[in-house]
Amino acid sequence: MHGPVWSGWLLVALCAVTGGYCLLRMRSAVEEQRRAAGGEALMGFGMAAMAVPAAAVAPPRWAWLAYAVVFGTAAVRALWSARTSAHHLHHLVGALAMVHMAAAMAAAPGGGHGGAGPPLVTGVLLAYFAGYVLWAGLRLMPVPVAAGARGGGAGVMGWGDRPELARACRLSMGIGMFAMLLPV
Repeated sequence: MHGPVWSGWLLVALCAVTGGYCLLRMRSAVEEQRRAAGGEALMGFGMAAMAVPAAAVAPPRWAWLAYAVVFGTAAVRALWSARTSAHHLHHLVGALAMVHMAAAMAAAPGGGHGGAGPPLVTGVLLAYFAGYVLWAGLRLMPVPVAAGARGGGAGVMGWGDRPELARACRLSMGIGMFAMLLPV
């Protein structure tokens, strides 16, 4: 990733922490949530690996090709899973964005950071993730609750079953994806 080294490391930290939380979410009792969390953990850790500043590590061309294969496989899996849940369409777009970035980096001179992908594809992905970030951010805004309507029967939820944390996780990955697409 180009730009200041400190911003690259912040992006690595954000994506790694997000991936780690998604691993916690895989312990949920809800099967669909576990499946989605697994894809999101892969995405978070993959984004963290791809965001390592070029000044620290310049991966060889084969590493970018390996990323393209891994996320191409994730895209096929997300496409298959989208038959049952529309949420997997977002996973599909994210995996395709990772393939796009990996292919751009593999095609860059020297096989390093700073490749130039097709501008139309990059622009469409940037627009998608900008819209997604705005939508996900709006979903995190608190909703006023009428007095006496709080109810106490919800029970205690574990860290893996907190919907607001899952939304914040998806929001931070959307922001990270947008930031990673900017230099492509």
